Amino acid sequence: MILVTGGAGFIGSNLVAALAEHGERTVVCDRLRQQDKWRNLAKADVLELVAPEQLGSWLEQHGDAVAALVHLGAISSTTATDVDLIVEVNVRLSWSLWQWCARHGKRFIYASSAATYGAGEHGFTDDARREALLRLRPLNAYGWSKHFFDRRVARAAADGEPVPPQWAGLKFFNVYGPNEYHKGTMQSVVALKYPAVAAGRPLTLFKSYRRDCADGEQQRDFVFVDDCVAVILWLLEHPAVNGLFNVGAGQARSFNDLAQLLFRAAGKPPQIEYIDMPEPIRAAYQYRTEAPMERLRAAGFDRAPTPLEAGVPHYVERYLARADRYR
Repeated sequence: MILVTGGAGFIGSNLVAALAEHGERTVVCDRLRQQDKWRNLAKADVLELVAPEQLGSWLEQHGDAVAALVHLGAISSTTATDVDLIVEVNVRLSWSLWQWCARHGKRFIYASSAATYGAGEHGFTDDARREALLRLRPLNAYGWSKHFFDRRVARAAADGEPVPPQWAGLKFFNVYGPNEYHKGTMQSVVALKYPAVAAGRPLTLFKSYRRDCADGEQQRDFVFVDDCVAVILWLLEHPAVNGLFNVGAGQARSFNDLAQLLFRAAGKPPQIEYIDMPEPIRAAYQYRTEAPMERLRAAGFDRAPTPLEAGVPHYVERYLARADRYR
């Protein structure tokens, strides 16, 4: 069986659905809370649901049956401020699961983040060497916690500490797609802005505060969630592949590009308004991200990414425009 922490979340629930389609038995560890997050799993064939506080005892009883642990559970908000809680969840829990996998010979795939790169002043190369990781400067506590864990993993691998038989950290870039609706303001721009666009209202984007970047020309590497799932499935099929890997489309695109595609998919004339960026996030704002994908390609992953021109209309027509938006 495959154990997926954060399996009711965005990427996690899409992975669980894909694993079920491949005939895998899947156990989900997550919190559902008092919102519609449960709908992310409503169509999935899940073997068991485990609360995070019960995970340790569950592993004691059922760990022998686990073939791989895909660790996607985290505090993922880039604006979260309780750093002690972030460290407890994103660092200490992650390390305890790494150690369990190392002790019991279980494969370990975990979610890192493009937020580890900070403003990108040192590039976006997924170099797992300690000296390369040391140069990165994340801009928020979430990114720092993911970076802290990446560095701990790199140190373990370099120093000959016990490691899982397979380990892979995935630096996800700007992921969009179905089942992200519980994320509130942390949803992708496509999901956040679609209701206004569909209603014929203007789409709002942040103004730029750099002279070399026009309003709306800030860029992101937008990656469709199916592409992220495909990477995880490929890793599960290739147990000899280890390392830290970027997961993106490999091409930076502007928010203006994204907006135009969203209007076209919704069948509405473009209306874009540029609004002030909140003061607290201006100093920590990334103006461009782009994922070099050479390391993953060199490892053997050869699936072509979903172009934005295909991903946005697919997301709108198959999910956002329907009464049932869930995968």
